[in-house]
Amino acid sequence: MGPRQLQLCSRFYSERRRFCESGQTNDQSVTFTEGIVMKHVIFALCVVIASSRLSAQTSVWQPSPGHTQVPIWPGAAPDAQPVAGPESAATDKDSSIAGKPYLSVRNVSQPTMTVYAPKGNNTGAAVVVFPGGGYEILAIDLEGTEVCDWLASKGITAVLLKYRVPAPRSAPNWGAFPQSSMALEDAQRTIGLVRFHAAEWHIDPHKIGVIGFSAGGHLVAATSTHFDRRLYPAVDAADKESCRPDFAMAIYPGHLSFDDKTLELNPAVPVTHQTPTTFLLQNEDDNVDGVNQSLAYYIALKNAGVPVEMHLYAEGGHGFGLRRTNLPVTRWTQLAETWLRTIGMIPE
Repeated sequence: MGPRQLQLCSRFYSERRRFCESGQTNDQSVTFTEGIVMKHVIFALCVVIASSRLSAQTSVWQPSPGHTQVPIWPGAAPDAQPVAGPESAATDKDSSIAGKPYLSVRNVSQPTMTVYAPKGNNTGAAVVVFPGGGYEILAIDLEGTEVCDWLASKGITAVLLKYRVPAPRSAPNWGAFPQSSMALEDAQRTIGLVRFHAAEWHIDPHKIGVIGFSAGGHLVAATSTHFDRRLYPAVDAADKESCRPDFAMAIYPGHLSFDDKTLELNPAVPVTHQTPTTFLLQNEDDNVDGVNQSLAYYIALKNAGVPVEMHLYAEGGHGFGLRRTNLPVTRWTQLAETWLRTIGMIPE
C-alpha cells in the first residue's frame, strides 16, 4: 500500500475514533458512520489506483512539448486491418536499457509523423526514423525520439514515423512485407511527404534518408528496394514525389535472411544497383536478429554494386538504440556521422 492509500486509511480510523469518543452516538450510529466514511475511502482508493495505472499507460502516445505529430494520410489509411484494441503507450519497467526503461506503443492504426527541426546549422539533410518492435509494438523513445534528438543536434531534420502495428504476432495481417503492406505503405507515404515539403522545411530533396532499428531496419531495406511504384493508389501531390531514400541506415535489422547456412537474402527485398548507399550495424551476439541478417544484405548490396559500409561488433546484443554502456558498439553514432560526411550528406 502506497503513502496515499495509508493516508486515506488513517483518515478513516481517525474519524471513527472521533465519533466513538464524542459520547453522542450509539453502536448503530457508529456503524452507520463507518459505512459512510468507508465509502469515501474506497472511492478515493479507486481514484488513486486508477491514476497510478494511467500514469503507466496512456491512450495515445504524444511527443514532447514543442513537437506535433500529424496524420500522414488525409483520410483513411489504405489496406486498413482490424485493430486488436485502442492505441496505448506504456513504459516497460521490467526491461531496461542502460539502466533506463523504454516506452512502447502498440495497436497503432492511425500513423503519424513528427518533425524534429535541426538545431544550430541546418545541413539540409533529413532522415525518416523507423523504430523497431517486431512489427507488433514501437520502441518509440529508445529507437525513435532519442534518435531524432541525436540527428537534430547534428543539424539534420528528423522525421519520426509512427507506422501501423495494429495486431499481435498471431494475427494474419501482422509482419514484414509482403505479409503485411501497411508499414511499407506508411514509409513510402512519409518519404514522399518529406520530399514534397522539402522547400518549406529547408531540406535538400536529394538528401533524404532513412534509419531503422530491428524491424525498423527491415523497413529501411524494404523502402530501399520498393520505390519504383507505390503499394497504394496516389492520394495527392505528395505521392507524385519519389519515395526512394537517398541513403539508408539499418541498425541490427531483422527479416533479411531466412537461411543462416546459405546467407540467402529474403526474396521480398530485391536489391538492385539502384538501391541507395547503406550503413549496416550489428552484433555477433545478437540473439534476436542474428548477425547473418546484416551479412546477407551486405553481400547482396556488394554484388549489385551498391556502396555499403558494415560494422560488426562481438558484444552488445540487440535493442540498445543510442544508449551508452561500457560496450564499444554503443558509440556507433560516431561511425554513422563519419559515414554521412563521407557520402556528402552533411559537411565535413
